[in-house]
Order: sequence, then C-alpha cells, then structure tokens
Amino acid sequence: MENDANRRLSKCTDGMHRSNFCVGAVSVQVVGKCHDDVALVPSLLPFSVETDTSEINIRVEWMSALERTSGRQLFDSDSTWRLCECEEGLQFDFAAPVFGDRIYKRLLVDDHFTKAILQMSEECFADFPSPAAFLEYPVDELLIMHRLTQEPAIELHGAGIVRVNGEGNLFVGHSGAGKSTTTRLWTDREDVEVLSDDRIIVRPDEVGRHAADELGTPIRPADALDKVGILRLRDCSTSRTNHFAQDDKAKSLGMRMYGTPWHGEAMFASPNSAPLQRIFVLEHGHGNVLTRLTRSQMVAELFARSFVPFHRHEYVESALSFLEQLADSVPCYRYSFEPDQRSVDKILHFHD
Repeated sequence: MENDANRRLSKCTDGMHRSNFCVGAVSVQVVGKCHDDVALVPSLLPFSVETDTSEINIRVEWMSALERTSGRQLFDSDSTWRLCECEEGLQFDFAAPVFGDRIYKRLLVDDHFTKAILQMSEECFADFPSPAAFLEYPVDELLIMHRLTQEPAIELHGAGIVRVNGEGNLFVGHSGAGKSTTTRLWTDREDVEVLSDDRIIVRPDEVGRHAADELGTPIRPADALDKVGILRLRDCSTSRTNHFAQDDKAKSLGMRMYGTPWHGEAMFASPNSAPLQRIFVLEHGHGNVLTRLTRSQMVAELFARSFVPFHRHEYVESALSFLEQLADSVPCYRYSFEPDQRSVDKILHFHD
C-alpha cells in the first residue's frame, strides 16, 4: 500500500504534480508532470511537509538523453557526480555503474539556489521497470548544502542528542571518531531524541523558528517506520522529549540544530530540531577529558568537520563567518572519551 506522504501529493492548478519537503528549515518544492516524477524517496518521507511556500523550487523534466557538456569543471567525485559551470549557474551530472559512462541525471541550479531543473535520461531508464529515484542521495544533500551557503547556517559532521529536559548537545567528529557509538550509549542510558547520528544542520534559533512557523507541521506517515525501515523516528506528539519544541518559544537568541535524512551507522534521522546548548569535538582517548576550546580553535575544528562547497571562495568565507558567530553563541569542548557509560556520566554531571 502506498505511504501517506506520497499519497497526499497535490496537483497544481496547471495540471502538474508537486511534493514538498523540508530539511534544516530549508523548504523544497518539486514539480513534475506525473505522480512518480515528484514522489519522495523513503529517506525524505519523514521530512515531507504541507506548505505553499518554498526556498527552493525544482522542476522535473525527462530528456531523450543527456550529453556531456564542455563547461568549466569545478569538482569531480570520481564515482557518482561531477560539477560544472553552465549558463544557468551550476550543473551537477550524475553517473552510476549500471548505466556505464552515460549521464542518467542532471541538476541545473541558479547561483542563488532558489530554482532548479532536474533532468532525467529516458535512454538510461528505458529498460528499468521501476520508477527512477529522482531525489535520492546525494542529490538532496548537494542541493541543501549549497543552499546553506546563502544563509547563516552550516551542515556539520555530528550527532545531535536532545535530553528529556530539552538540553541539546552536538557531538561532532570525523568518520570513526565515535558519533554512532556515542549515540548508542546515550539511547541505552536515557529516553533521548536523536536528531541524527551523522549530519546535523545548525543555524540561528530565530531563523529556524520563523521557518517552522511558515511551514506548519511536518507530515509524519504512520507507516513510515515500517516502509523505510532504517528510520527510528518517533512521532513528536507522543514523545516525552517533544517539550523542547514548546518550552523554548520565548527564546529569541542562540543556535538551533536540525536533524537530516543522512544518517550514520546508528541509523537515526529525524526532521525535528532543538536549541543547541553545547558542542563536543569527539576523539578517542583515556579518562573522558573535557577541554574548553578557544574561539579560533572552535572555528578551526568545526570547519574541518563541516560540509562546505569549496569550489567558490565566497562559500568558504560565508561558512567561516557563520562559525565565528556560532563560536560566540555556544561553548565548545574537545572530548577525549572512552566508549562506555562513563562517558555519558561525564556529560550528565558536567557544568560549564
């Protein structure tokens, strides 16, 4: 049976179909000629929203084939996608081993990341009976990550954990630093809300709250857990930790962290958000030692664990500027920890 979120896809007045989702307070609308063109992939279903406004508007088009172009290349992942400059702004070309050396999908985006065209190759999908996954990873993350360059916000490699009392801690670290381990230790100890165990978006609290007011309530299909499988998402209306969405309404300053669809080994991905109290830079060590970082140290450590497009200097400058703002708003500590419950106890009894 079709899930509720994709079943509720609306039809525009011009006969086109549309769907909407929101990640990190960035809302996206997808418009296409048929239902399958705008159906959300499983990872995005919990992030589906009902709204008439959007920061990014995407139109889906089918092309007979997608030819390689001669635009100036800015980045090549050596496997799944490459980035070039084009007349519209930026051009992302996607490849997969099953299609050989052919481009099966292309994303054309304007310089401000407000309008995009997602082109799909009819030639590549002619022999595939199942619908194409238009917004599958990494398209969704690339789109959001680039949009964040236009706003005071950043995506960090981290696990966001919210306690029952509303305290939000962000544990950042490179792959293998212990984010998923930390997540499991906390979920074994307390009834916490895990926003993500791998990638978190941080932005000023007042920006996020305004966006949430504009968007309304996210759609959380009751059968999403069964169909998606990997998502351990609890309905906010029944979770004891939902009070953080209410108790902090009076706050107008500070930072807020958001869950994303891009989970890690522990497989937590939530559309929820929470006020951010502290940031911990994870590293394996002995004795569970916390060391307060200076402003410059914090900026450097977080930048090294951020997802920032490096192909344009203004994107890097924007990220560094926001990290300075973040360093002035939230305390950050280096956490040399041991992977057992004592590392959780250290945080529980810690005071700035």
